[in-house]
Amino acid sequence: MATVILPARFNEWTGGADQVVVDARDVRQLIRALDERFPGLGERLRDGVAIAIDGEIINDPLFEPIEPDSEVHFLPAISGG
Repeated sequence: MATVILPARFNEWTGGADQVVVDARDVRQLIRALDERFPGLGERLRDGVAIAIDGEIINDPLFEPIEPDSEVHFLPAISGG
C-alpha cells in the first residue's frame, strides 16, 4: 500500500493525520479512497495542490500509476511571478 503524506492545511479533514496508507493503483483511485476515508478531502486534493510520486512532481497525475511501496506527497501549489 502507498504511503500518502498530506500538508498540515488538510488536518481539519483528516483529524490531524498527516500520513496515511492507501491501497490504490493510480492517483485518481488514491484521491477517491482518501475522500471515502475523509469526506470532503478529495475535492480539496483535486484543486490547488501538486502531486509528487516517489520524489518526482507529476504534471498530469490523475492516471499516473502508483506502486504498492510508493510515497505520494500532496504539496501546496506555489504561485508567483
